[in-house]
Amino acid sequence: MAILDLIQSNLLTPIVLFFIFGIIAARIKSDLKIPDAISEFLPIYLLAAIGLHGGIEMRNTGFETMLVPMLVAIGLSLLFTLNHYQILRHLGKFNLFDSYALASTYGAVGAVTFSVGLSFLKNQGITSEGYIAAILAVLEPVAFILAIFLTNMAVSKQIRTKKESVGDIKIETELEMGISATKTNLKQVLHESITGKAIVILLGSIVIGYLIGEEGFSSISIVFDDLFTGAIVIFLIEMGIIAGQRLEDIKKVGVFLIGFSIIMPTFNGIIGVFVATALGLSLGGAVMFGLLLASASFIAAPAVLRHAIPQAKPGLYITSALGITFPYNIIVLLPILFIVSSIIHNEGTIDLFEYFSKGFI
Repeated sequence: MAILDLIQSNLLTPIVLFFIFGIIAARIKSDLKIPDAISEFLPIYLLAAIGLHGGIEMRNTGFETMLVPMLVAIGLSLLFTLNHYQILRHLGKFNLFDSYALASTYGAVGAVTFSVGLSFLKNQGITSEGYIAAILAVLEPVAFILAIFLTNMAVSKQIRTKKESVGDIKIETELEMGISATKTNLKQVLHESITGKAIVILLGSIVIGYLIGEEGFSSISIVFDDLFTGAIVIFLIEMGIIAGQRLEDIKKVGVFLIGFSIIMPTFNGIIGVFVATALGLSLGGAVMFGLLLASASFIAAPAVLRHAIPQAKPGLYITSALGITFPYNIIVLLPILFIVSSIIHNEGTIDLFEYFSKGFI
């Protein structure tokens, strides 16, 4: 019952309510639309704010403190991506390209979900290790690179098999083209992942935050601290509008993918909370670590996968990540991860309900 109470309390917070408001606006076919200039600005602002805080925290705690959690997060991301593929390919019966595209989407991380999680903790008066922002930046390209590499390896293997069975010159030429495409795709994915605006602004802000420290940040805190939650609210209106427009597509992805889009983030997130706690992260840090592993990429994924795995259907990985997993994560899974982390940190569920009853201010 405690979890249901927490979810109900979470529903009555400005962040979630504005997201639902965006969905309703889309469903009634309102002409409400966030101006393009603001839509492009808000993600940059949110990532800059996250990066600045992460850089300051890295300066205060030292790089060596975040090294082990970062390596563990990378290992889990790769492991989960491989696990996603096996489930989608063999149980879900998706083709090779859709399986790897979906696996990498759920192996990557969601910066918007991360932003909501930070605001969630901030308004509960709970802090988290700021260096997790650096882990966010590192995890973004990892799952994509692995999925693209394995996809191209599988395609090359199929071409080699055809060559051995047919043995004509055309197949040999196709094999050479496949190997060439593998190198090109990997290089392109690596370049797009690292030089994409999301990673550039995040990494750049981490460096700046590290250099200026808390003293330098004080002069800009009114912009990158006090206005943070308000910016998320406006951004989630747009996310709600987009999610609302894709509700019809949910019927097309099938029951299996709907279940996958809920069950796997829950599993990954809870595992992340336990692992983070074992690594010595705080209550808030364990929640954010788990949320990273539970989130799915719906901003970076389309930008990378449409070039890297063009055979995959964008309707599957965009709809599942944005239309199903994102709402589930911010409405239901966040309270679950919070209560799990609180229990294993010996906080107790009564205190948890008191936190949630305050709501987001």
